[in-house]
Amino acid sequence: MIKSLFTYLTTIVFLTCIAPALEAQDKKDAITFEMQLSKSKLGINERLRVDFVMNKDGDNFNPPDFEGFKVLMGPSQSISSSWLNGVRSYSKTYSYTLAPTARGQFKIKQATIVIDGETYKSLPKKIEVTAAVDKPSDQMTVDDIADENLHLVAEVSKSRPYLNEAISVVYKLYVSPRINVSNFRPLDNPKYNNFWSQDMPFSKYNIQNGSYQGQSYRYVILKRVVLYPQKSGKLEIEPLSLDVTLDVPTNRRDFFGGRIYTQTNKTVSAGRRTINVKALPEEGRPENFSGAVGNFEFVVTTSKEDLKASESLQAMVKVSGKGNLKLFQLPEPNFPSALEVYEPEFDENVKTTLSGMQGEVSNNYTIVPSYKGKYPMPSIKFSYFNPDLGKYRSISSDEIMINVLDGPTDISSTVVSAVPGNKQAVISSGNQFNFIKLKPNLTAIGTNYFFGSKRFYLWLSLPLCLIPLAIVFGKRRKAIASDVAGNKLRRANKLAKKYLFKARKELGNKEAFYIALEKALHNYLKAKLKIETSEFSKDKIAALLSQKTVDTPTSEGFIGLLKNCEMARYSPFSDVQMQQDYDKASEVISYMDKQL
Repeated sequence: MIKSLFTYLTTIVFLTCIAPALEAQDKKDAITFEMQLSKSKLGINERLRVDFVMNKDGDNFNPPDFEGFKVLMGPSQSISSSWLNGVRSYSKTYSYTLAPTARGQFKIKQATIVIDGETYKSLPKKIEVTAAVDKPSDQMTVDDIADENLHLVAEVSKSRPYLNEAISVVYKLYVSPRINVSNFRPLDNPKYNNFWSQDMPFSKYNIQNGSYQGQSYRYVILKRVVLYPQKSGKLEIEPLSLDVTLDVPTNRRDFFGGRIYTQTNKTVSAGRRTINVKALPEEGRPENFSGAVGNFEFVVTTSKEDLKASESLQAMVKVSGKGNLKLFQLPEPNFPSALEVYEPEFDENVKTTLSGMQGEVSNNYTIVPSYKGKYPMPSIKFSYFNPDLGKYRSISSDEIMINVLDGPTDISSTVVSAVPGNKQAVISSGNQFNFIKLKPNLTAIGTNYFFGSKRFYLWLSLPLCLIPLAIVFGKRRKAIASDVAGNKLRRANKLAKKYLFKARKELGNKEAFYIALEKALHNYLKAKLKIETSEFSKDKIAALLSQKTVDTPTSEGFIGLLKNCEMARYSPFSDVQMQQDYDKASEVISYMDKQL
């Protein structure tokens, strides 16, 4: 027990002796004394400000000799002291203004000061003095400082894309730590002529740290947009311009030595960017290529393959992957003529990121067979251009056999045409006449016999009279089936009417309304001007309408509608504006029908 008591007393004495030393050490670690320079590189006609800053008052301050510099002013003292949440904040600064005496590399050596009986030294720092600059820092205006410390940059992901290949443009505002931005507003939003564009909205601005031209900056992303060039050659991206409100430091200081800031407005621009768009190669281009650029998968499926007559099935033609999914036409399958096929329902599930569109698009066909038999859906081919490989790729679907198990047999023909010139035999069940029932012991009623009467000879000669009509009808039907371009135009015209009707139903829903209106206008152009989606540009449309002698008000009205459809992606549009655009579309299409 005596030994334990002795150990306890020894511990108490040890802690009592070492506690003041630990407290003194904590105080010593909390004391700072450092040198701060206004810049590390300056011209020989510029001025350098050197501050020696400490967080506790001291004595016997001893500055360095400032070799290579002439002291113009100093030392001047400034003290800053404040209390925040019961904690005192203290700062004392010795300041000097220096002028370099020669060009070269110089070192500002250590300064010393005694605080609480201890001597503290600042770290030496190197200075580079260059040739004279056009405008010394002490003569720079507020606008000069803003020009040096504020930059709006448009970063383009790719400067040499292929036609219809996605590129992204990110607009960043770089701000030097020397100045502060209190507000900004856009003066001029860029218009992306000859590009299909989609903005990438975000909810708030995030300030991040980065570097610009080798210097540390803060930056914020202001705007992100994804572009698909619709024309080859040199295309220009218009600049984004901002009006920025800045707090810029001056050479004046307040009573406590803090730098005084002044507020100014500055207009900054991202500058024009030129994109060199490469045309798609002609070598190896498939005949069925419809403008798809990216990396895709292609599949044709049916909801069922075995069914009864008058039942329906769904056939889906789907393209999925990454690329310009909204800017090409899906291939159309060749259905046997004995199948009743309705207009396809287009469906898209596409999201757009900075790397471009990705997802899937599909056409869904409703098919109703009328007769029993087996009907083949021939393989169809989808071709696209892969910009990563610089080559065309083609994917062929599998042939699908539709087996109608039960129903009447088409006795008017023993073959079913799938493709002009390619006929497929219909498999007969052998019992197609079982529905005829003979009734015995039939007796004549009355004396008015049909055989040998005028009606008999009329009905007998009627098929002979119909033969020329059937020949004419057959030739006309064959001509229509072989007219691929005409069929495409007729389908585009139907789609234009369909989407115009859909746009009327979506009045009040801005996004759905303008998507449907834009599709209606595009399909109308395909039907009337015979141009593909990949060739769309407002300049080309205007030129073609002029060649077709469409009057100027009608042409300008059509181009204005296309512009409104583009602007609706990022601008608010009222219900009144949507109704006006719909009425204008109906009126313009009506006028153009009369002139084309």
